[in-house]
Amino acid sequence: MREKKEGAKVMNHLVRHIPSIHELKQTKQFHTFLHHHNLSTERGTDLLKKVIAISRASILNEEWEGPHPSSKDFIDKVFGQTEVLASKSHSLSLRRIINATGTILHTNLGRARLGQETMNHVLGASCHYSNLEYNIEEGGRGSRHSHAEKLLCELTGAESAMVVNNNAAAVFLILTALAKQKEVIVSRGELVEIGGSFRISSIMEESGALLREVGTTNKTHLRDYEEAVTDETRMIMKVHQSNFVMKGFTASVPTEELAELSRLHSHVHYYEDLGSGALYDFARFGIGNEPLVKSVLDKGADIVSFSGDKLLGGPQAGIIAGQKSLIDQLKKHQLARVLRVDKMTLAALEMTLLHYIKGEEQEKNPTIAAITRTKEEILLQSRTFVEGVQGLGNGYTSTIVEGQSQIGGGTMPDVELDTYIVAVSHAFDSPQLIHEKLRRGNPSILTRVQDGVALFDLRTVSMDEQMEILHALKTIQGTD
Repeated sequence: MREKKEGAKVMNHLVRHIPSIHELKQTKQFHTFLHHHNLSTERGTDLLKKVIAISRASILNEEWEGPHPSSKDFIDKVFGQTEVLASKSHSLSLRRIINATGTILHTNLGRARLGQETMNHVLGASCHYSNLEYNIEEGGRGSRHSHAEKLLCELTGAESAMVVNNNAAAVFLILTALAKQKEVIVSRGELVEIGGSFRISSIMEESGALLREVGTTNKTHLRDYEEAVTDETRMIMKVHQSNFVMKGFTASVPTEELAELSRLHSHVHYYEDLGSGALYDFARFGIGNEPLVKSVLDKGADIVSFSGDKLLGGPQAGIIAGQKSLIDQLKKHQLARVLRVDKMTLAALEMTLLHYIKGEEQEKNPTIAAITRTKEEILLQSRTFVEGVQGLGNGYTSTIVEGQSQIGGGTMPDVELDTYIVAVSHAFDSPQLIHEKLRRGNPSILTRVQDGVALFDLRTVSMDEQMEILHALKTIQGTD
């Protein structure tokens, strides 16, 4: 106990020697610090106070191992910590990453990348005034819904369309506006949970719609839906299994049969949540069997919803398309304003859709381009990368191996894209250390580590990014 009291006395003695904020502000170091970071006196003082508070707490907790508070070294240490704090607090959190994992729609990395023309259109809409809600022809108020609607209708064959901030919002709006306090029939095999613990059953409960489960986990038949329809039924909902696959003893009811069933009951709408939302026919390249939005509407769906930043390859958005009478109800609902998108999203989506209209999506949509890249194209790029790695020397070795890329983003879970991967190892650094050094760099570079090597899948890497990776591999040698 006596030793504890003595320790407290020593700590209190040290605390009393901490220079005051007023003293520190009079030093040359403080004014140099303000000038270096282009800070106001008030902002610089706030940062200084935070560092002093941390130092004081460290001393009182008997954790301080630095110089005596009365020394010049202490002041130097304080301003050194203030420099670090200023750099951290004034740096941007959202950083660029080079994705060398081969996962194209990487949810953690922002999913779909946008092409240059798309970004140019976003820049123009952001830096200048625009006709976001202004009708130039009539000289009066317009609707933000109009900008993407015409293109969506042309691409999908829908009578009308609208855009909200993501597909979860689209599902919520549709259920709330069209089926609140009414029954919605869903197969038990389609009560999915996607990323972030988002469950169809939970969002249905939040919307006020009443879930009516039919069938079993693995098998649902048309008769299950037929027997479930009552006067309280307002919707039959089919949910695309975008992030899992059921194989074996399974059965589900196709779109055309459910659409026909809904038409037999004038009070029942047929809604299909397509999730990924393909406007491009990947099946013709032998890639998956994703239903096209247009084909689902052609088969009789009254309304569909899908994501903008998955297979479509655009910005994050929830797209709703279908019968005009239903879309009009959604546009007038109070939630439409809550869930609406801004001018930057609309600009990005508009240009993305225009590329589809003009038939240039494979060339100008990075997602479509990455998914449809051939093994031969990736092999050629991999060879140039290996040559670059060999040119670095410094203990690096590399080789090309066959592998698989993932589409990702909860999309086409049963599809693996054949690819070539460059395996890189180093005489002294472990693959995990290479991975960590690259991840902490600027830009951050993400690889995979497997079987004692760092793996670079160039399916998701441009030639310019490849040069940056080579530069980073050269730079990280000799760093801790």
